[in-house]
Amino acid sequence: MTRFIAPGRDIPASFVVFLVAIPLSLGIAVASGAPVAAGLIAAIVGGIVVGLLGGAPLQVSGPAAGLTVIVASLVQTYGWQATCAITLCAGILQIGLGASRVARTALAVSPAVVHGMLAGIGVVLVLSQLHIVLGGSPQHSALANLVELPQQIIYNHSAAVIIGLLTVVVLLVWEKLPFRRVPAPLVAIGSATLIAWIGGLDVPRVDLPETLFGGWRPPSVPDAPLPDLVGAVVSVALVAGVESLLCAVAVDRMRPVGVPRSDLDRELMGQGAGNLVSGVLGGLPVAGVIVRSTANVHAGALTKGSTVLHGLWVLVLALSCAALIEQIPLAALAALLVALGLRMLDRSHIRSLRRHRETWIYWITLAGVVVLGLGEGVLLGMALGACLALRRLTRVRVRTEQRDGRWHVVVAGSLTFLGVPRLNAALADIPPGVPVDLDLDVDFMDNAAFDTIHTWRLSHERQGGKVDIDEIHESWYKDAMTGETAPKDKSSGNVRWWAPWSRRERGPVRDLDDASPREVLLAGVREYHGRTARLVRPIMAELAMAQTPDHLFITCVDSRVVPNLITSSGPGDIFIVRNVGNLVPRHGARVPDDSVMATVEYGTSVLDVKTITVCGHSNCGAMAGVLAGGSEVEHLPQLSNWLRHANYSLDRFLHEPDHEGDVSPLARLCQMNVVQQLDNLMSYPWLKRRVDLGEIELVGMYLDLETAQVHILDSEQGRFLAVPEEVSDGGKKGAQATA
Repeated sequence: MTRFIAPGRDIPASFVVFLVAIPLSLGIAVASGAPVAAGLIAAIVGGIVVGLLGGAPLQVSGPAAGLTVIVASLVQTYGWQATCAITLCAGILQIGLGASRVARTALAVSPAVVHGMLAGIGVVLVLSQLHIVLGGSPQHSALANLVELPQQIIYNHSAAVIIGLLTVVVLLVWEKLPFRRVPAPLVAIGSATLIAWIGGLDVPRVDLPETLFGGWRPPSVPDAPLPDLVGAVVSVALVAGVESLLCAVAVDRMRPVGVPRSDLDRELMGQGAGNLVSGVLGGLPVAGVIVRSTANVHAGALTKGSTVLHGLWVLVLALSCAALIEQIPLAALAALLVALGLRMLDRSHIRSLRRHRETWIYWITLAGVVVLGLGEGVLLGMALGACLALRRLTRVRVRTEQRDGRWHVVVAGSLTFLGVPRLNAALADIPPGVPVDLDLDVDFMDNAAFDTIHTWRLSHERQGGKVDIDEIHESWYKDAMTGETAPKDKSSGNVRWWAPWSRRERGPVRDLDDASPREVLLAGVREYHGRTARLVRPIMAELAMAQTPDHLFITCVDSRVVPNLITSSGPGDIFIVRNVGNLVPRHGARVPDDSVMATVEYGTSVLDVKTITVCGHSNCGAMAGVLAGGSEVEHLPQLSNWLRHANYSLDRFLHEPDHEGDVSPLARLCQMNVVQQLDNLMSYPWLKRRVDLGEIELVGMYLDLETAQVHILDSEQGRFLAVPEEVSDGGKKGAQATA
């Protein structure tokens, strides 16, 4: 069970997050038009309440810039007390949604819409806060702020401009200096406050009540139409919920080894509890915040204790240092939010969306949020995203070419009645009487499409032609011919590519008895060019300039072990090193060999892989040679020399008791060899250090060839166990091996 707190890691991390949270919480409160204390209350509640009740251990919650536009509109329309009531009700709605276990459905929103929404909020935030930086006041809308901005630049030259520019300069410069353990926002706000105090500058400053809850009044429901209030509650609940869930997923990708994945339903209920409490106490709405969460992970946090402690530090500061907080110039906070808003315009998201041709959804959502408003912009983006998805689901590609006296037709995509006109046009161009290879690479075929293909086939064959239909993935045409109506198993994939050449029933690789090995190999390449290359070309083009695998896979050269097959991985997923017996020479071995560790060194230091897996297998010829004392391979001097690296495995086999009485000696040695190679990896001090810090995870795997089953090493039991069908968040103890 996960500890509540790891003092040596969580306490320092909590101070880092606390220092980041203070200026951001104050700035977001000011930008929202809420009392400044509301930002501190939300930070306290987000840390303590959501930290204790939520399901994302390393996520930090509090007032979020993504909610600024919504809250500012609610405050202007209904007043602050009513906004607190809306926050309270939004929390209740989030608790209900989390209890209904629908959290993952929120992740179905297109990332293009989410990033476009956040970028639009960033633009609105920048346009409004620039007015405060320039010594003026923001207007009622983003467009009005944009129109008024030139006047502010020309005619406003107050001391607030100096404070704002100083804050921006410190933010930019500090992040390039080697002192980044101290958060840049804290340094920027501290510098601006100090300059304003020393210079006696007359600029607006933060105004706090005498005590944190001194101005508290209970939330009140405004006298407004019920549909408007329901819409406000739903918008706060959904935007805060989606932002929190997306943040939790992003933090999961950064979490150290040993930290469980987020329970999204529990996290949504925790966010709901936080908003309920924050609304009652007079705080801003809370959500998971990526800036603070990233700082938490990078500072070394291991449990939710860091999140809870950061909330306690904010509470202590708010109760004891109100006079200090009141010295902070509002222009400095506005400048901080301008920088934060600009960061929300993340160009890396645009590059990622460009690869998937979804950039226009991003820009239209952004423009909609700025011009029409948050809700309207998001709905516009979601509608366009749905139209794009529908178009892609019904898009079909038809390609025809003539070679070697045959016509080749490739149909790819979802073949529905919408694609029948294009298919008919392509088939009509084929001359009568010629042989035709028709490849159907489709994930769906409706009756109209089947009828078109079948009618054309019958007509073409009546005219003397021959049609050879090959269904690459699923047998839609064949099943329609035979009346098979069973649902398709989408997980089965292409059953042809992994079959040995000798088992192929169709395709270029056939008649193997009369073909030379070279001809078989070239036939396989031609099959790849004809069937697979066009499918993987977009992926390979994306990977052509760089590889970013997360996994290093050390396994045997045995032809029966196919790493991509047993891990269901593809190009760019795993960095593979193979040798006889999946051996790793120990540090300082008498028989030096740097080939394996050169790969490990490159994978960990250059490619930054997070997992190193050693995978052995049953009936390993190398281990059989080791078990026979080397007599079987003594006529092979190079191999005999290499297998000396397995002497540690043999020693382990001879001296450790046999707890598995039904396992053959060879199988036992094959499994012990995997455990020993993990020990060998840990003999390298630089690698051991990174494993101990949780930067790299070691995994032991074993492939039983007879059953085609993969087993995972449970380091606590020292045994290889079957991989469970589905691993729960808290039950992954057998997934790693710490030698």
